Amino acid sequence: MSQLSDYTSFRVGGPAQEIVNASNETEIIEAVQAADEAGKPILILGGGTNVLVSDEGFKGVVIHVSSAEVEAEVDACSGATLTIGAGEVWDSFVVTTIARGYAGLETLSGIPGTMGAAPIQNIGAYGHEVSEFITRVCTYDRKEKIVKTFTNAECDFTYRSSRFKLERDRYVILDVGFQLRIGEMTTPILYAELATSLGIEVGGKASVVATREATLKLREKKGMLLDPKDHDSWSAGSFFTNPIISAETAEKLPSDAPRWVQPDGRVKTSAAWLMEHAGVHKGDALSGARISTKHVLALTNTGSATAADIAALARQAQEKVHAIFGIMLEAEVNLVGISLQ
Repeated sequence: MSQLSDYTSFRVGGPAQEIVNASNETEIIEAVQAADEAGKPILILGGGTNVLVSDEGFKGVVIHVSSAEVEAEVDACSGATLTIGAGEVWDSFVVTTIARGYAGLETLSGIPGTMGAAPIQNIGAYGHEVSEFITRVCTYDRKEKIVKTFTNAECDFTYRSSRFKLERDRYVILDVGFQLRIGEMTTPILYAELATSLGIEVGGKASVVATREATLKLREKKGMLLDPKDHDSWSAGSFFTNPIISAETAEKLPSDAPRWVQPDGRVKTSAAWLMEHAGVHKGDALSGARISTKHVLALTNTGSATAADIAALARQAQEKVHAIFGIMLEAEVNLVGISLQ
């Protein structure tokens, strides 16, 4: 019986009762339909880079998606229109867009995982989110048993979320459509840390190639690039999302706490800042699990961790932040067979 630890970046997770490999849209739909008709639970797995699976494994059908078709149409006025299969490795796609002379995704370089997860999580980094570039998402609707396509507006994208995350058991991503600009320069760089790395002022522009290189260096410095040889990167990237809290709660935070006012009046603050100021430190360990020595938001497997160890370390961080600031951190990582509450 296959171990899900072989399919996840955490390298933890118990046995899979059944694994089906699906390399194209037809195989994905057939695998989902067969499992649904048999009344078996389904776990859709791509790169396994944003999931923590319990040590008991998954009692159902794991559908491992590897469809990686890429279709492109280029117009001098409208730019590049792309359709990408759900199994395409995200960063490989970013590399392809840059090599073809397209701009937009360079600040999203190095994010692990596959295309199917991108719209679900509305992945983002260094001032941009993937929802800025998606035109449509094609899915299989398990409830209505049909293929259904959503426009960008219908995806209900918000910070690290979408309708596909809110209704995770209903929609299976088949492919994603993008519209990208043709060009060698970025739009204005608004993220201060990235601008500094590029040697420009906030609001300045840089080459797409240089921006990708700077982004990768920043992610590597923070332990956010997967490296099989480096246990400090055996993680799922940022374990918690940045909390979005009421203005009243934000007022109670120390004056130096990061604050980003949202369109609805609420305030986003930094999960990493809260953790560090609540007594969570880089390198803190619990059994085989450890807070990364590079970035406090990354929980890692030192080589001997169980899923239970990682979950316990996450709960410990949650409790410390809640005790000091009254804010409960929420996991960005998908939890399978595990609860942090």
